[in-house]
Amino acid sequence: MSILRPVITVFGTDGKKTGSLTAPAVFSAPIRNDVVHFVHTNMAKNKRQPYAVMPISGAQTSAESWGTGRAVARIPRVGGGGTHRSGEGAFGNMCRGGRMFGPNKVWRRWHRRINVNQKRVAVASALSASAVVPLVMARGHRVENVPEVPLVVSSEIEKINKTAAAVKILKALGAYDEVEKVVDTRRTRAGQGKMRSRRYVVRKGPLVVYKEDNGVVRAFRNIPGVEVACVDRLNLLQLAPGGHLGRFVIWTESAAKHLGSLFGTFKSASLLKNGFKLPQPAMINADLARIINSDEIQSKVRIAKPKAGFAPLKKNPLRNRGALYKLNPYARFADKVKKQAEQKSSSFKASALEARRAGKPIKGSGVAKKLAKFRATRRAGSKNFLAQVSATLTAQ
Repeated sequence: MSILRPVITVFGTDGKKTGSLTAPAVFSAPIRNDVVHFVHTNMAKNKRQPYAVMPISGAQTSAESWGTGRAVARIPRVGGGGTHRSGEGAFGNMCRGGRMFGPNKVWRRWHRRINVNQKRVAVASALSASAVVPLVMARGHRVENVPEVPLVVSSEIEKINKTAAAVKILKALGAYDEVEKVVDTRRTRAGQGKMRSRRYVVRKGPLVVYKEDNGVVRAFRNIPGVEVACVDRLNLLQLAPGGHLGRFVIWTESAAKHLGSLFGTFKSASLLKNGFKLPQPAMINADLARIINSDEIQSKVRIAKPKAGFAPLKKNPLRNRGALYKLNPYARFADKVKKQAEQKSSSFKASALEARRAGKPIKGSGVAKKLAKFRATRRAGSKNFLAQVSATLTAQ
């Protein structure tokens, strides 16, 4: 399988090559997923049917409030008698059989207006995505046996009017795997729709785009999952079902050639869409690394500046011991001595406590020596004081 190329091969109804044509510029348009999603969401709303609640629903009773003083809620209550309904609450949204809160109205804004240019850009993006093989496969289409994407078939296919002939052509082009996938996905619809004449749902199959309907619609319309569309009336809801890009599209040769005049190019405007020109891609070459590293760019850019050095965060030496030791190496020795003294003091206190509890003298304390020295000092001081006093009295 080959990807998008400047020249697209045209295949015959037997699956063999019959010619080629230049790829339309719309297949190279930028893929804007955001625009496609926005336009699809708003277009899908334009098929909604209004729904609402009957205006008098829940209010078809002669209820009246009992007022206050009866030890019951002030909600209106059904009058009369002879049935359980009498005396029950009515009208309120909290009452059984009452109206709903904020009943739906038919004048709700059901539909949405969409800018014409937005719709055109969305269709161009969807067509461009249909020519990208990974996007087509990511959407779930079975295109492994398809010779080329986008797939263009000769205009003879527009003249067939039998479904058997259409199936034969799909098998020759390798596209019948997609139909078999659709048949295998047939399942019962979830929800109430199964009761409303739409019991089964299937996946989306290929989309056949033609220029002139000479029987092609009649031939393809009854094949499961296959849809047909005229190239002049391309619909985003068919090109990107569910807002998902990458629909598998089978083009007739005349329809593919008509895309040039329908959407124009990046330089010339469309011939059929007034004033429309394909949006220019933001980058022609998406390989940004190759562009930046090219000699043309590197010769003009300035040399990268060295990174500015940041000053290291200073540490407080009054709190950080490592910073203190760098400023004052003696502090390490002082801390060591202080720690040893604390360990010695704590061990002495522990041994002294044990000795006191056992009623034994404290070893290594030197209390007796200190007491004797204190007493001797006190005696010597007393003698000196008395000698001074006696000398003073004698002198008088």
